[in-house]
Amino acid sequence: MSKKQEEYVQKFNQAMAVLTRVADDNTTPRNIRRTAKQASDMLLNESLSLAARAANAIDVLDQISQDPNMPMYTRTRIWNVISVLEGIRD
Repeated sequence: MSKKQEEYVQKFNQAMAVLTRVADDNTTPRNIRRTAKQASDMLLNESLSLAARAANAIDVLDQISQDPNMPMYTRTRIWNVISVLEGIRD
C-alpha cells in the first residue's frame, strides 16, 4: 500500500469515527443522525473508489449542515468530517 493510500485510509477511518459518534448521539435530531448514518454507509460502499465514496458523503453532509435545528457542536463535527474527506482524491 502506498503512503498516499495509507493517508487516505487514516482519513477515512477518522471520518467514520466522527460520523458514528454523530449517528449514536441521542441529543442530535433524528434526521441528522440518519444522514450521518447514510454518509457512513456511502463511505463503506466498496463498489466505488475511495474518492467517489468521499465525494458522495460530502454531498449529503453538506446539505444537512445547513439544517437550522442542528446543534452547533454537531455542525462543527460535520464540517470537520467534510474537511477530512475533501483530502481524499483519486
